[in-house]
Amino acid sequence: TCCMLLTCLLRMKLLTHNMLTSHVKGVKNGYPLKIHAKNVKENAVECNTEFIARMISKIDFAVLKAAAQTLGFGTELPDSVPENYESDEDFLKKMHHVMLEVELMEGELECPESGQRFPVSEGIPNMLLTEDGL
Repeated sequence: TCCMLLTCLLRMKLLTHNMLTSHVKGVKNGYPLKIHAKNVKENAVECNTEFIARMISKIDFAVLKAAAQTLGFGTELPDSVPENYESDEDFLKKMHHVMLEVELMEGELECPESGQRFPVSEGIPNMLLTEDGL
């Protein structure tokens, strides 16, 4: 499970996006980052519903669903997390797809407060700030 999470965090998957925030100087609310996609790809990953079930309590579902819809996915997700989601295989598989199989390959992430843009290249977000933003 640890290796799976590390693999997820190396690429700009929607699970990764759900955990990123802007740390631009003076920003009080740098979450969620707005996605400007140039290239999105689907990459099949072995489904581990136990991992997905454990991650659901750690993510912001509304932000995940909105991000997925921005990229043209997630329309099959419900408006909220089902009450007994841990045993809902269909829901967990849909969540697996949007959390781990949809990747932003090229584009930008934008701080909602400052407008600072962070490039995503070859699936890797660059969240480094210039001296002005520190």
